[in-house]
Amino acid sequence: MEIKQIKNIIEAVLLAAGEPVTVKRLQNIFSEQELTYNDIAKALEQLGEDFLYRGLELNEVANGFRLQTKESLQPWISKLWEEKPKKYSRALLETIALIAYRQPVTRGEIEDVRGVAVSSYIIRTLMDREWIRVLGYRDVPGKPAMFGTTKEFLDYFNMKSLEDLPTLAEIKDMEALMPELDLDPKPKEDNFQAQFINTEEE
Repeated sequence: MEIKQIKNIIEAVLLAAGEPVTVKRLQNIFSEQELTYNDIAKALEQLGEDFLYRGLELNEVANGFRLQTKESLQPWISKLWEEKPKKYSRALLETIALIAYRQPVTRGEIEDVRGVAVSSYIIRTLMDREWIRVLGYRDVPGKPAMFGTTKEFLDYFNMKSLEDLPTLAEIKDMEALMPELDLDPKPKEDNFQAQFINTEEE
């Protein structure tokens, strides 16, 4: 089978899948052709080069490879929908950031760093979105759950592994990041309903 045909099949599979696809899974699709892991990897590399000057890009995330629109084109793509983008409160973003950088971490440890209580609503929201999961339980009185991030979290933020997280030195002040993160500008409140604002439910 020619490399061009292999690339065309992989491109079609990635578009049809609607989720990241691993090299192993792609290899299974070509089981009758007995393509090796390296054959698939080479085709993916060439396919990625094909998209360098197009509106799509081939991206590897935690759960495999996927085709997606280029981030630089989002201002135009977003005009397809009238709905406003989801907005996340500072409290929710601080919580997921602490879990990502300090995992495994308990709710109490997050609260010690933030200086305020973490609402059950935020933890439930992060778990419902499959961004975090329980990794185990701390061997202390009460056996508090220890949280960590998931592959779905990495996929959502276009990362292959936690090593792709920016270093703490690279993280700017939250106020400077507010426009890019679409943060809710309201101050933190103890009321958990005010800590997470989502303008549109998925």
